[in-house]
Amino acid sequence: MTKTNAKKKPKSQPLPYRLRRSPVHGSGLFATRSIAKGEHIIEYTGQRISHAEADRRHGEKEPDDGHTFLFTIDAKIVIDAGVDGNDARFINHSCDPNSEVVIWDGRPMVEAIRTIADGEELAYDYNLTRDPDDGPEVAKIFACRCGAATCRGTMLAPRKKPKPVAPKAKAKAKAKPRAAVKKKAALRKKKAA
Repeated sequence: MTKTNAKKKPKSQPLPYRLRRSPVHGSGLFATRSIAKGEHIIEYTGQRISHAEADRRHGEKEPDDGHTFLFTIDAKIVIDAGVDGNDARFINHSCDPNSEVVIWDGRPMVEAIRTIADGEELAYDYNLTRDPDDGPEVAKIFACRCGAATCRGTMLAPRKKPKPVAPKAKAKAKAKPRAAVKKKAALRKKKAA
């Protein structure tokens, strides 16, 4: 018998998470070991579609169905993890998350934003976008169940507050029209003379 120089196949690393029932909502992913801050945990995969197709698919859902696996990558691409998606689609929302999604070369990666303890549920802030015409029922459809002390009660991104106008800026804004009126009056006087 002759020996071969074939290298042993490296053992694959166990996944740093497992899927199980979540106290937050449905199923969730839970750490199977300590996960270090900055560590990539899992890529969010699924069918890559256009925004128009994502809108069409979302429009086919019942109006009170807040469950979605659509993830926006950029102005052209949305990932529908409901088609060919992986376990990343089961990561639940939290207003006090332990991870976030970062885009690496067009690929969304779930990354730890702090050390995640063995057994802890993985969660990131969905920050779902609001439409200007969204009524109050939308917040109920996308209600948050994370239980965090900082919970805002919804998976929707906070409403953008209008930028306050500084008192000097207000005074200048009011002065400009008056100055323009004074200039016009001065021009009329010069033409009349």
